[in-house]
Amino acid sequence: MDGNTRVPDSDDAPPPKAGLFDNPVFTDPSARALSQVGVIDVGSNSVRLVVFDGAARSPAYFFNEKVLCGLGKGLVATGRLNPEGRVRALATIKRFALLARGMAMTNLTMVATAAMREAEDGPEFQALIEKETGLRMRVIDGAEEARLSAQGVLTGWPEAQGLVCDIGGSSMELAVVGGRHVDQTVTSPLGPFRLQQVAGGKKGLRQHISTILKSLRDQVGSHHDALYLVGGSWRAIARLDMERRGYPLKVLHEYTMTPKSVRKTIDWIAEQDLASLRAGTGISAERMSLVPLAAQVLRQLIHTFSPRFICVSSYGIREGILYEQMPDALRARDPLIEACHFMEHASARLPGFGKKLYHFLLPLYRTRPEARLRLIRAACLLHDVNWRAHPDYRADACFDTSTRANLGGLDHEGRVYLGIALMYRYKTSGMRPRIKEIAGLLPAKDLAEAKMLGRALRFGSMFSMEGPENAGELRYFPKKHMLELVLERDMQDLFTEVAAQRFHALAQQVDAEAKVRVRRSYSSKGETVPSAPSDGAGAG
Repeated sequence: MDGNTRVPDSDDAPPPKAGLFDNPVFTDPSARALSQVGVIDVGSNSVRLVVFDGAARSPAYFFNEKVLCGLGKGLVATGRLNPEGRVRALATIKRFALLARGMAMTNLTMVATAAMREAEDGPEFQALIEKETGLRMRVIDGAEEARLSAQGVLTGWPEAQGLVCDIGGSSMELAVVGGRHVDQTVTSPLGPFRLQQVAGGKKGLRQHISTILKSLRDQVGSHHDALYLVGGSWRAIARLDMERRGYPLKVLHEYTMTPKSVRKTIDWIAEQDLASLRAGTGISAERMSLVPLAAQVLRQLIHTFSPRFICVSSYGIREGILYEQMPDALRARDPLIEACHFMEHASARLPGFGKKLYHFLLPLYRTRPEARLRLIRAACLLHDVNWRAHPDYRADACFDTSTRANLGGLDHEGRVYLGIALMYRYKTSGMRPRIKEIAGLLPAKDLAEAKMLGRALRFGSMFSMEGPENAGELRYFPKKHMLELVLERDMQDLFTEVAAQRFHALAQQVDAEAKVRVRRSYSSKGETVPSAPSDGAGAG
């Protein structure tokens, strides 16, 4: 955003602060070099290939496939990789190698974690994989695994501050994050496959987990307000928390829970039939079998570190490897804004219009905090990406784009705020029942503001095709309850019936009197132009 942006004659409020907005990062050569990055993650439970593509700062999943191979099953008892898991993992990695070759990938990293580094036959299996596929495997230690997982959290949460906890099949890693850096890292044997071998029944298991967690607390400290959960078992528990609560937005990334809610869900899981839970949530049988043990770890994790809130991250070690390759300038970008820039560039009718729309509407929002301006920027960039949808369903498609899209740096309230704003850009009233239920996640004040933003998008997006700033200027006087549109003399013919209706609808939404005048010259006050006060203009 231009740091010199000025809103004249608007109750003398200072202009918003500048931000990283005007130049999308994916147009930079250093970002394009990361436009296709592949990662094969050989874990103790799953083997996955992810290929990132698109906006380098905000992961877009060009390809994503996972097989639950269970390499670490029985490792504690035998000291060796699971024989069936070896067969499945080798077949899976050979497939992934061929897929990567078919995609002409030049940036492919294969990493292996706890099972491969601890099994006595790990080196032999590593050599076999490398011989059969021609790919190099990096077997990383626990500290490196913790660091990369924490970097994955920073990919989606640049300002994350707290404790990252990544649970796999055979281990659990902790890392302290803050100030966009990863600090202390530590690994532990608290993966469910290992816990299956602990003797002493429930009491012995509780004591075992408690002893290890106390040791971890001594290493990473006990004062962490936020706990960021990474790993499939944690995501399964979060999905079950949604099920218990009847939570309407089934997006796991940045889903936030309280310690009280998590404890209730853990107790609830213990009372349920796991097969019924699988049927209701879509969680695989292999993953569900590990949930009870992971739940016991999470209960004591919360007791040991006493976080105020628990956040779920869909980003982990694979995104951390992408983050590893980013230069500092790229890491500093906002993942949400970059993703929205890319979506506009790929799907909007007039790429670049979103920035113009944002600057045109700024007078309405000059007193808003930066966090809210960020969402308004995102809405302006996304306002036209669903134009190809059928007009009868375009508003719903807009809502679904923001609430269901793979967007980092966006909590659930932010998703709903964007969804409502974009829906009202096309639709002036009413919500379908499913949308109304999700909209209930927003406080009433934020819901009203999102509708207001939708009205603003509705007017600004159709006022001028080359950019609304070339046709006129918005001026907002909240103390006087006045919204003024100053038209450029050579563009005043743009302001006819439909534009007038939408401008008056916007003024009504902000509880202001609508005033329209033509600019005679840059310094003159202009002349008044009559305009219709009605609403109901057709969809743009």
